[in-house]
Amino acid sequence: MEKPNHLTRYERRLTKEDYRKRNGHGSAVLWFTGLSGSGKSTLAHLVEERLFDLGWYTYVLDADNLRTGLNVDLGFSEPERRENIRRVGEVARLFTDAGVVVLAAFISPFREDRSRVRALFQPDEFIEIYVKCSLAACEERDPKGLYRKARAGEIPDFTGIDSPYEEPHDPDLVIDTGLLDIQDSVSQILSYLAQQRKTSYVSQG
Repeated sequence: MEKPNHLTRYERRLTKEDYRKRNGHGSAVLWFTGLSGSGKSTLAHLVEERLFDLGWYTYVLDADNLRTGLNVDLGFSEPERRENIRRVGEVARLFTDAGVVVLAAFISPFREDRSRVRALFQPDEFIEIYVKCSLAACEERDPKGLYRKARAGEIPDFTGIDSPYEEPHDPDLVIDTGLLDIQDSVSQILSYLAQQRKTSYVSQG
């Protein structure tokens, strides 16, 4: 699509740092990636609750919620999946600019797409969390019955079945939900934030 040449980007009077100072903490996006059923959404919501209890401004961007709203016009072909992630990245950047901690839970199967989203942020603003879980374990869980439908041919191009998932080469954090229970997984993420002090607000906790 050709970009219009008559638009001028408006520079806001309030800056990202103004919001962060008001909020009392930094802003960043925690990007949860992994197979369907690996535990991305569950982790994102539980981590958000813990951060919220500490007084942080947070918001979860969940795949199904955006697919039924902002991205309702997109299907699941490879180009549409890439556009889905592109839009999510842009939305996450807006939240981050407003001083919010964003928790994005998306399969986001392609490394190139995740790299493009990372490039939208400053190095300390994007935290890629690989929610690792074997395909067999995800299929056994199958909380939404999606794998069963995919195996039956009812869902084409399903990630892990007939569409690839490209594991991150160098994620900021790996959470193996095949080995860790949910509370230990949440604790690892919070410990990582505290140790790295990536968003400069961990002292509130």
